[in-house]
Amino acid sequence: MKYYNSEIETMPIEELRALQNTRLSSLVKRVYNNVPFYKNQFDSIGLNPNDIQSVEDLHKIPFTKKTDLRDNYPYKMFATPMEDIRRIHASSGTTGKPTVVGYTQNDLNVFDEVIARSLVCAGAQPEMKLHNAYGYGLFTGGLGIHGGATKLGMAVIPVSGGMTERQLTILEDFAPEVICCTPSYAQTLSEAFAKRGFDTKKLSLKYAILGAEPWTDAIREQVETGLNVTATNIYGLSEIIGPGVSQEDFEEKGTGCYIWEDHFYPEVVDRETGKPLPYGEEGVLVLTTLKKEAFPVLRYWTNDICSINYDKNAKRTHIKMSPIKGRADDMLIIRGVNLFHTQVEEVIHQIDSLSPNYRLIVEKKGVMDTVTVEVETIKGILLENPDLIKDITKRIKNSIGLSMKVDLKMPNSMPMSEGGKFKRIIDKRKL
Repeated sequence: MKYYNSEIETMPIEELRALQNTRLSSLVKRVYNNVPFYKNQFDSIGLNPNDIQSVEDLHKIPFTKKTDLRDNYPYKMFATPMEDIRRIHASSGTTGKPTVVGYTQNDLNVFDEVIARSLVCAGAQPEMKLHNAYGYGLFTGGLGIHGGATKLGMAVIPVSGGMTERQLTILEDFAPEVICCTPSYAQTLSEAFAKRGFDTKKLSLKYAILGAEPWTDAIREQVETGLNVTATNIYGLSEIIGPGVSQEDFEEKGTGCYIWEDHFYPEVVDRETGKPLPYGEEGVLVLTTLKKEAFPVLRYWTNDICSINYDKNAKRTHIKMSPIKGRADDMLIIRGVNLFHTQVEEVIHQIDSLSPNYRLIVEKKGVMDTVTVEVETIKGILLENPDLIKDITKRIKNSIGLSMKVDLKMPNSMPMSEGGKFKRIIDKRKL
């Protein structure tokens, strides 16, 4: 078995918990003294930093929400002076002001460490070449993966996103063994190679490390077949550090992603009450950074829906998180039923006549919310196919409990990812 840091990754849980407790106690005192937001938060409920001695005390601390970060835009959440900041990233800010995050040199070292750990977990090794198709810039993905791969000793090809034809040429000519990108863009590359009639078994690619958006085994199967790779999930968010918060092991696919607990302490809480849930129960993932200097966060409400659990049969002792079912704020409520697009994707995966390329169109007709599933067929399937449409409609109804209109589309006729996060839901009620 290969690890990047076997001492940490296989540390007995009792020792890991002691390390977490020490780091948490120190963190709480530091943010109280250096971040006015947290001092006000503690003082308003009469909470003393000395009341937090272990992770068992975390429930006493209020959540930190994205709105709190935006209210303190751009730098008021920083816990170190600006002269100590070595990099600044930000979210896209498509729904308001961006959330701004900073890194000290020690933070960048941690970032490189957890990325290097994740890459090895995904199958990568020193001296391999990495085709990095995550976007560079304010988004944390491109530079984050780049730094960790360099630390590991890989040769990074900093392609960034977009320009798909150029990506295909580089994948063919530069012979990378590893690719990092969003799962939807991996689909795009797979489809583009298929259109060329190119046999991807001729590529040097072995591993695909995919993240930045929820995905399912349907996409994994398409990517693995289309690019001739082993595909694993990497998870992260800029508010915590970027990619590298957790990673799926390439030999343990389907069992969840290891959360690097020595740096990020996870909880799963009820989305309505905020109360911590037992291991295995599904709720909102909440994360606390344990070692961040510039931008530490306590109990950050990620909005991502999953469960966490320890796997006694796993290589590592760190806890695992299930695949992200969706985001709490992306959950659709249609006629009283909670709906995530990944539920529809699972149904589509069961039908051989359909491509994994789909999207949901949500509209209000009169007083009724309606959902249309637009999905591409594979070649040779007639679009006017009442039996197929009836089968899809019935499966969705039986699986999810909702009636949806099904609109079959020609192969390669729908939008595909160009490298960024891909929108599976078009909610026209908000337009």
